Amino acid sequence: MGLQPLPLADADVAFDPHWLDESEADRLLGGLRDGVAWETHRIRLFGREHASPRLSCWIGDPGTAYRYSGTLFEPRSWPPLLLPVRERLCAELGVGFNSVLANRYRDGRDCMGWHSDDEPELGEVPVIASVSLGATRRFVLKHRRTQDRLAIELPHGSLLVMAGATQSHWRHALPGTVRPVSERINLTFRRIRPSKQRS
Repeated sequence: MGLQPLPLADADVAFDPHWLDESEADRLLGGLRDGVAWETHRIRLFGREHASPRLSCWIGDPGTAYRYSGTLFEPRSWPPLLLPVRERLCAELGVGFNSVLANRYRDGRDCMGWHSDDEPELGEVPVIASVSLGATRRFVLKHRRTQDRLAIELPHGSLLVMAGATQSHWRHALPGTVRPVSERINLTFRRIRPSKQRS
């Protein structure tokens, strides 16, 4: 089936619910759960610092430091099991991904509020490739001007790609849920402009 475009105005979003086969997705989920240096990132909201409601790890090539919500994150080294995933995404999408934000949602209480991936380090037209592992969670996009919404269920092994003007016109969130839900790991691959090009 492959990547299929989603019906969104002012955006370029595509989705493949079965990008990874189940055995490969299982292997990645187990390896990343135990093999990544998970930490609680501190974020600034409305002038106050809070603990992010998920565990995270910023991973990337040298020179891919990333400033988010007032905090500068230096990249950790790539775990070997992520390198084939990166290579496949680079080949299929034609993008030289040099970093990935790994997020671990321990249960339904872990979530992420409305935001756009529009930091200057990503450039004017970023491509975000999001691979989901583990529990299926609902991902919601909301248009900045019209407030139109689209909700997508992101299952184990799926790939969501946001490109073009998506980040300029749309925000997205991963809402919390009170229903019992197991652990999920999300990998959002990005291309960060090297720090020497930003100085």
